[in-house]
Amino acid sequence: MTITTGPTAPPAVRPYESYVYAYPHKTAYRPLADRPALRSLWAAEPKDALSLYLHIPFCEVRCGFCNLFTRIGAPEELTTRYLDALDRQALTVREALGDEERVRFAAAAFGGGTPTFLTAGELERLCDIAEKRMGVDLSAVPLSVETSPSTATADRLAVLADRGTTRVSIGVQSFVDEEARAAVRPQRRADVEAALGRIRDARIPVLNIDLIYGIDGQTERSWLASLDAALAWRPEELYLYPLYVRPLTGLHRLGAAADAEAQALEDTAWDDQRLRLYAVGRDHLLAHGYEQVSMRMFRRTDAPREQEGPEDYACQTDGMIGLGCGARSYTSALHYSFDYAVDMREIRSIIDDFTATEDFSRAEVGRYVDVDEARRRHLLQSLLQAAGLPVAEYRARFGTDPGADFPAELAEFAARGWLDASAPDGLLRLSPSGLAHSDALGPALFSPGVRAAMAAYERK
Repeated sequence: MTITTGPTAPPAVRPYESYVYAYPHKTAYRPLADRPALRSLWAAEPKDALSLYLHIPFCEVRCGFCNLFTRIGAPEELTTRYLDALDRQALTVREALGDEERVRFAAAAFGGGTPTFLTAGELERLCDIAEKRMGVDLSAVPLSVETSPSTATADRLAVLADRGTTRVSIGVQSFVDEEARAAVRPQRRADVEAALGRIRDARIPVLNIDLIYGIDGQTERSWLASLDAALAWRPEELYLYPLYVRPLTGLHRLGAAADAEAQALEDTAWDDQRLRLYAVGRDHLLAHGYEQVSMRMFRRTDAPREQEGPEDYACQTDGMIGLGCGARSYTSALHYSFDYAVDMREIRSIIDDFTATEDFSRAEVGRYVDVDEARRRHLLQSLLQAAGLPVAEYRARFGTDPGADFPAELAEFAARGWLDASAPDGLLRLSPSGLAHSDALGPALFSPGVRAAMAAYERK
């Protein structure tokens, strides 16, 4: 596919606009006036390759950079009440899926928050909800679970291993204690190393380690030290995240007020630091036997491929069932969830409302997705992967060409050097520079309607 460009290159953009992990973003969701019944939403949807996500909104601490839907601690048997509500929700959702046609789950994940905040016994119950209520065979599908250094205990990991977990992802962020403190993440390297040892002892096939670059005081030398400390464990996957300071987070509250000019200069220097450290990390991992899957994800080239996930599930097209008050669900026409917040008081209120809910049969908050938004989502989620988008795949789904649907956006990407001019015919793929600028490229594909909804969202 040929992408034409204008005579001059477009002006520079900030490389770190937003991490696009889902589209549309939750801040574009709104209360649904019609509160559609789940049974009607899923009646005509393909249900033979679904993904299941169970959300646990609890952590032992909240990191300074975190804007996820999670609260610190769970007093007064809150985890029990939460699992009770999750069980009620699972029963209702599974009933809504019906039995008129085959219902099959191709993948499962437990996220949060920190799922391993739950005790070993509670993790058993969580797995039972997935298997006995939803009908997922956890021993037969890829199951990914998030953990933290302090909650990756031997008894919890034993439960996860016994129940078929194929991947554990641990947020380390930095092996340098001073950098962890700067990111408001209280931990010691010795405790991190001990947790990694317990994960390896559990013999779960895939270990993923999350690291962050752009922390205050971080240098190329200290960044390489963290990378090498992670590589010593030969993780099958590594995620390298740029640090963001988002509103209502701990780091945002700690930030000193600055005038606009000084802030602009600081932001430019920080962008340069993050881009430089990203390139250092990328090149270091590529030189140590890893392949780049996306801007953030790197996979060891000799890692077992059978743990990557089912070949018949694609996030661009297949549905997702999300259980829990921070989870999203996707049908072809509607993305829905519960209310969203970052402020701790608001999160506590939403969790309390969730645990008191008896009727989970209707979608409460979400955003309808028309054909244009579906095209944008497909292009965005495919293009942000290093493998790129086969144009024939897009054409088969929509009957159109991405170059015809998004001529201005793709022309701008080409003018910026973000598209790989050497890609084979029929493949739309990012260049190394394009991958590095994924957090600017992704938001550039947002529709005007989604942009307006996100801008109008009142943070809470």
